[in-house]
Amino acid sequence: MHAPWLTLLHSYRDPLHHLEREQVCTGCDRLSVGALGPGVSVLEGQTQILRVLKHTVAEAQRGKVNALVFIGDAMEESADALIGAAGELALRGVPAFIFHEGGEDPAGSVFRKIAALTKGAYSQFHAGSAKELRDLLTAVAVFAAGGRKALTDYGKRTGGAALQLTQGFDTR
Repeated sequence: MHAPWLTLLHSYRDPLHHLEREQVCTGCDRLSVGALGPGVSVLEGQTQILRVLKHTVAEAQRGKVNALVFIGDAMEESADALIGAAGELALRGVPAFIFHEGGEDPAGSVFRKIAALTKGAYSQFHAGSAKELRDLLTAVAVFAAGGRKALTDYGKRTGGAALQLTQGFDTR
């Protein structure tokens, strides 16, 4: 069973484990990951972003999913396939919060498109910044529990990562 307020903090680089059971952060250094807790680890391998997106779509078909959290540094898959899967998330009302270590293209441009299409948010973070990543994840938890208004209010009160995420929302 998953918590509907925060569906995934999973790896797109984890071909060996079932996504519902593993919490994995790839593209994060061990210092950042350590701040997230003992159940989160770093794995290497080919990206599996499409697998994560499709898994989230399947979860959304079973019940309400308030947010997808994705943490990564690279993209090795078809941009068209990823954008198509993001469209399925958008149709189910699941915003994707994409946290991108480094921010380099082509991954950055595709990650921004996924966030915009799903009415989520995109944010870069710096390797080694456990506090920055923790603050971003806290902001998503506020969003998932209370929606955009709660995150906007929280961002105005606390500034930092929460405010950065509200500025990253697609306002169309």
